[in-house]
Formats: sequence, C-alpha cells, structure tokens
Amino acid sequence: MLVFVRDNNVDQALRALKKKMQREGIFREIKLHRHFEKPSERRVREMSEAIRRTRKLLRKRLDREGY
Repeated sequence: MLVFVRDNNVDQALRALKKKMQREGIFREIKLHRHFEKPSERRVREMSEAIRRTRKLLRKRLDREGY
C-alpha cells in the first residue's frame, strides 16, 4: 500500500493511509487476530455478518427499487 507525502505534509499522508487501511479492512483483521477464536465462534460470527450484509442489501434495494 502506497501513500505519497506531498510538500512534507506527513499528517495528510497519515490520514490518507488510515483511510486506505480502513477501506481494505486491515484494522478489522488485526482486531480479529488479537486473540484465538474458536471455530464455532468463527462460524457464528461469519453467519451473523452474512445476515447483516444480506439485510443491508435488501434495505438498499427496497429504497432504490421499491420492492
């Protein structure tokens, strides 16, 4: 991942780096790997994430298309 520093403005480059890392999901991965997650907990988490994603897509489609 590359972020260019322009005019010695490190603060702006750091903000851009954090935003890129947030979009890529790196912070989330780090948080998940801080401790061991049992396989059963992982399955439950992944299922709840899938349900959340599906509901979000349905909400968006309802707003856009009306059904």
